[in-house]
Amino acid sequence: MANTTELLSFYDRDFNLTHYATRLKGVYGGAVAPGAAVWEIYPSFLDARHRDEFLRVLHGGSPASIDLPRSSGQAPRSAFVFATANGVGIIESREHGGRSAAEEQEHVILLHQATHDVLTGLQNRRRFGERLQQALEAVGGPKPKAALLQIDLDDFKAVNDTLGHGAGDTLLQLAAGRIRDALQDGESAYRYAGDEFAVIQLGKDQPAEAERLAGSLVDAFKEPFVINGIAVFVGSSIGIAFGPEHGTDGEQLMKAADIALYAAKTDGRGCARTFNRSMLLLLEQRENLRRSLRTALERGELYLEYQPLIRPPSSVIGFEALLRWRHPEIGIIPPSVFIPIAEADGLMDEIGRWVLEQACRQALTWPSSLTVAVNLSPAQFLSGSLTDTVAQVIDEVGIRADRLELEITETVLLEKTIDNIDTLNTLNVLGIRISLDDFGTYYSSLSYLKNFPFDTLKIDRYFIADLETDLKSQTIVRSIVNLAHGLGISVTAEGVETSAQARWLIKENCDCLQGNFLGRPLGAEATSDFIGRSPLRVVRAMEESNRAV
Repeated sequence: MANTTELLSFYDRDFNLTHYATRLKGVYGGAVAPGAAVWEIYPSFLDARHRDEFLRVLHGGSPASIDLPRSSGQAPRSAFVFATANGVGIIESREHGGRSAAEEQEHVILLHQATHDVLTGLQNRRRFGERLQQALEAVGGPKPKAALLQIDLDDFKAVNDTLGHGAGDTLLQLAAGRIRDALQDGESAYRYAGDEFAVIQLGKDQPAEAERLAGSLVDAFKEPFVINGIAVFVGSSIGIAFGPEHGTDGEQLMKAADIALYAAKTDGRGCARTFNRSMLLLLEQRENLRRSLRTALERGELYLEYQPLIRPPSSVIGFEALLRWRHPEIGIIPPSVFIPIAEADGLMDEIGRWVLEQACRQALTWPSSLTVAVNLSPAQFLSGSLTDTVAQVIDEVGIRADRLELEITETVLLEKTIDNIDTLNTLNVLGIRISLDDFGTYYSSLSYLKNFPFDTLKIDRYFIADLETDLKSQTIVRSIVNLAHGLGISVTAEGVETSAQARWLIKENCDCLQGNFLGRPLGAEATSDFIGRSPLRVVRAMEESNRAV
């Protein structure tokens, strides 16, 4: 708000200053600082009558005009108090000719509405474009670079789809607050669009200051947001670009920051990346993948591999079907790269049905006691047609329903909606097993285990990786196993990579193990060979475990 000439300030619901016009600090000096209480700047609000008016506006009342005390010979002063999305705003008016107080108040309110986002209180896209161009015009020669940080919320769509748009709006307000709290002098934040935000830095030592701010923002978003009593984890991915190095006008700089943001998303999200020219190739590859993926299914480039599920001491009880893509020019493309593209382009329903059908047909070639597990994306689960699709596939293929296990993640269960419960109950009635995948890494809530009919919990590999040395991981895994067994739910440990991990899990009565130590993902033909031979590693691990006990 550095270019605002009015005495304008904003306060949160705890009466603390959040942002303000530069001119306000010139008038009130050291009293004006982020976090300052409103009465430190305007002592009049300690008066009971004025305080009541302030509270009335804060709780959604109509705007109020409050006369402020003045010294002898000083022009009349008044504070116009109005509600905002996150608290209140105050415009101080001083009559000294020209516009009247009422006209000045109306002018500032209209200006604020035109340049600020109603939901978050941040400056809006229109103001962002103006400020970015001004920032680029201000740099050059010996002056420091201008930095642009593009910020995108990770997994925002899942929250919006499952908890509803009201919760999504609350999340955006809370996210804007965290961004605002991280800012220092010379930094201004904007809501660009949807769940995208931007920060412009001026007069800073670059690239160090942009990297510092980006790191602070990434760390700030690692803490959960609490919405309607639910802890929601939504990270931030950030793209950084510098002007004039990466763009001499706003459009060029925004494109560079957006490309860097895509690189951050590709590198695993929850991180920041600075633009470099090689990223242009990355963006071009993504667009090529998007075009290729639309025809990959009909060209036979998608295929399935199957990773064994082992019940100690040595029983193969089934396989998990894993989707793969063999691109004719690039080679094998990881699912972490192409599945987000498929979800964004609305291809997962078609691809998901194909995976389900292929996995069921493959399972028919195995002994009838073995099961096949298929992962469901949130888009499939929430499509409204899942139960019909599953019923049609098992009927067309002719497989017993109890040989099919569907794996869902916690992101689709953020809200105990009637639709979610009906979907899981219908699948349960059909005889299909339901597995809760990656348990413990997203929005884990014990209410899921009480309210939804799960057959299996899959402990995420994050807790298995350091199981041999980390007492906290051991305690968490042991607790999950005991809890699940108490509820009549079986437990599968994912990511078992060493004999020591296998021994520990067997000792703690984990029902099923999965990981490269026990069996890597196999092609369809290789599954029969694996079934035909005893998984000796598991036998040895069990024997060593028994000796240790």
